[in-house]
Amino acid sequence: MLLRNRLLSLNLTSFLSPPSPPPKSASFLFSFNKTIAHSTHKRPELKPDVSASRAAKQPMSERARFAKTVLFVPPGVDPEDVTDEMILPGSNIVVGPYAGHSQIKEVEFVKSSGRAKDCPKDDRPEFAILGRSNVGKSSLINALVRKKEVALTSKKPGKTQLINHFLVNKSWYIVDLPGYGFARASDAARTDWSSFTKGYFLNRDTLVAVLLLIDASVPPQRIDVDCANWLGRNNIPMTFVFTKCDKLKASKGKRPDENIRDFQELIRENYKQHPAWIMTSSVTGLGRDELLLHLSQLRNYWDQ
Repeated sequence: MLLRNRLLSLNLTSFLSPPSPPPKSASFLFSFNKTIAHSTHKRPELKPDVSASRAAKQPMSERARFAKTVLFVPPGVDPEDVTDEMILPGSNIVVGPYAGHSQIKEVEFVKSSGRAKDCPKDDRPEFAILGRSNVGKSSLINALVRKKEVALTSKKPGKTQLINHFLVNKSWYIVDLPGYGFARASDAARTDWSSFTKGYFLNRDTLVAVLLLIDASVPPQRIDVDCANWLGRNNIPMTFVFTKCDKLKASKGKRPDENIRDFQELIRENYKQHPAWIMTSSVTGLGRDELLLHLSQLRNYWDQ
């Protein structure tokens, strides 16, 4: 009950109704519900998960089924062993044995690329940040590295139109991708965005996961759901990062926690296992340390 109560405190009641048991799958990825044709994009090979073999030997308890379906249970953690204290605040993310050093000591801009094939050619792992224009991508990057204007912020949606690589601690990349859905771009520009950004996703072997930013201050947007579904169909791991969660009092419409609940209900239509999600605010710093810890466990597992 502790696990359920922890998440219910976020007002996500309808999201938490445990669905039927999902099929076994690697812990690093999520399970997409619909029958689809997967791309030939090669993800990093996943190593055997001890928890999966253990689960195969004995029936899964209701507690473990709930954890495996609703929570993001990382490699190295058995769903039967998940406790309330292992869940990062304001998220569904369980901290596992691969979580480690997450402090950012230095960051440097490396290059901007107009094509996926022009991106840095080394073996460092990277996390791509993606979202609608004006969702707060640049603000989140600046908050993560705690340096102003590392990523350019602008009041004009669609300012970032290249693939921008930032090297963190000389060991991994944050990748700032162009925002999608900006109204002022020409049809040609939108086509170019779709072409080279999708090419990046499908051909970047060093991509560990996509941080898909969702604006929690507005109702769910179909374009965000479509983007999430496209990533799911192509087996690209993602974490939903809800931004602007500091706006607790909505002048119009619903509160951020209600918008988050509604978005998750839409996602549940296609996912048997919910991807990782976390609440953040670049204004208050909410979720910053927790998100970096989450990235550390994904990165350390990928690095094996």
